[in-house]
Amino acid sequence: MAQLYLASSSPRRRELLTQIGLPFHIVPASIDETPESGESAHAYVERLARGKAQAGLNFLAQRADVCVLGADTAVVLDGRILGKPVDRDDALAMLQALSGREHEVLTAVAVADRDRCEARVVSSRVVFREVSVEEAERYWETGEPQDKAGGYAIQGLAAVFVSRVEGSYSAVVGLPLCETSALLADFSIPSWQS
Repeated sequence: MAQLYLASSSPRRRELLTQIGLPFHIVPASIDETPESGESAHAYVERLARGKAQAGLNFLAQRADVCVLGADTAVVLDGRILGKPVDRDDALAMLQALSGREHEVLTAVAVADRDRCEARVVSSRVVFREVSVEEAERYWETGEPQDKAGGYAIQGLAAVFVSRVEGSYSAVVGLPLCETSALLADFSIPSWQS
């Protein structure tokens, strides 16, 4: 069986992969995450997930029997990708834009070995209650939103802003576990239940 590598520095993705009982190693996968002109959010997250998996494979060039998992998550509001906030004002603007509204969270997962790369994109809907400016400011001060897509972490303090989730909770956190398990099984990497 091929050794599994996770091409991500995200502690959330590490925790989620551990949750389903899979042994893995971490591999660096630094890629340019700038959206291309006219690129849809769906195409964007899939391209980045595939790119991270491929970057991980390239890093492991001397290893033959490996399988690399890459993933990417985007928060999408009115067709616009909300990336990681560049500063306090950007984060507060994002939280105010999300306040009282529904938005989409797209997470792509890609698995690659030396022969192929397969990917899945999972769409979830998240509804925020009204978030006051004061709440958004207090949230920023916690430091949590600084490196999160859309300026919030559903698995953290921002859970109090979320009134409803439709779809995969784990995908909103950063890795759709049901789809990831199925994809890895296609590469002969079984989950705990196999």
